[in-house]
Amino acid sequence: MDGFETYAQVDLGALEQNLDAIRRQVEFRKLLLPVKANAYGHGLTEQSRSGAVTAPLARFLAERSAVDWFGVATVEEGVRLRSAGVTTPVLKLSQAQNHELTRAIEAGLTLTVVDPVTIWAASAAAETLGKPTAVHLKVDTGMRRTGCPPLLAAKLAQLTEEAPYLQLEGVFTHFAAAEDPAEDDFTARQIAQFDDALAGIEDALGRGIELKHAANSAAVERHPAAWYDMVRPGILAYGYPQSGEVPVHVDPVLSLISHVSFVKTVRAGETVSAGRTWVAPRDTRVATIPVGYGDGYAWRLSNRAAVEIGGRRYPQVGAITMDHCLVDLGPESVVDIGEQVTLIGRDGSESIGADDLGQLAGTVSYEILCGIADRVPRVYIG
Repeated sequence: MDGFETYAQVDLGALEQNLDAIRRQVEFRKLLLPVKANAYGHGLTEQSRSGAVTAPLARFLAERSAVDWFGVATVEEGVRLRSAGVTTPVLKLSQAQNHELTRAIEAGLTLTVVDPVTIWAASAAAETLGKPTAVHLKVDTGMRRTGCPPLLAAKLAQLTEEAPYLQLEGVFTHFAAAEDPAEDDFTARQIAQFDDALAGIEDALGRGIELKHAANSAAVERHPAAWYDMVRPGILAYGYPQSGEVPVHVDPVLSLISHVSFVKTVRAGETVSAGRTWVAPRDTRVATIPVGYGDGYAWRLSNRAAVEIGGRRYPQVGAITMDHCLVDLGPESVVDIGEQVTLIGRDGSESIGADDLGQLAGTVSYEILCGIADRVPRVYIG
């Protein structure tokens, strides 16, 4: 795209179609889209030269009622959405620190509580502001990060119910290995523990809970019993299924695009890039691409990845450096300066996914996408 050496193209139409396919699968359940970690690398908010904050992805989805909720990891992420004019409900998916509570409540974020301390702190902050605040109680059924023990859930729900200015709107949990058939017994135990906790809560309160939710992407794909009232498809919505049992068709939303900035001839036996890790096996033409690990194109991909140029695949060679990588074009190539290079995405019949790069780098698609640096502009289409 004119004006950018390297950019991430985000197809909002594809994201909307993915969410629509997920909604059809889970029927009447609400959808919460996690937009933490810069919306999984797809871009949470932007600031214009005038200082105005915009949220192209979230606003696009909100205006089309494509999601019912957004989920964030930090108070700052939620505040940025509100600053961009997003009014859709936003759940902070873990407990806020005491010093963050005022800002979170003023922004109208829905808080997570996990124990008496977080309940009392949220209640005190809400009372000080005179602002009733919705909270969700997180139950730890096996992930062992945050959340209350299932046997204490009913007591904590009662405490929340009695706390001034708090409304217990939801109860949720998170799965540890819902994508793995070998762990289905563990997932089933998590579901059973959550069911028992919900029954105890509703019995103790004498009322139902408006939003019960547990299903991440893998559970949306494989565990209908975990769909409850709302599902939280993250990586699935962005186009990457987590199991081989995919009931819905989704397409990757993000492409990482650059261009050829330089072409040179490398003679047989010569080396390229830092560390001299690649030796040319023959006379060849090598292209320089202005993207490196400073942009999120991982060093671990060195001498392993490939790129697409003009519908053909070419191997990346030599060490990936902070700002550049090199591609072996072959001796007969006519690729020239200025041609588009696709590092993630589709070019003709060739396609490279974040999951493909994750396998090569010994990591997961999440890290590849979330690792795309802020200095890489996000360009929205669709």
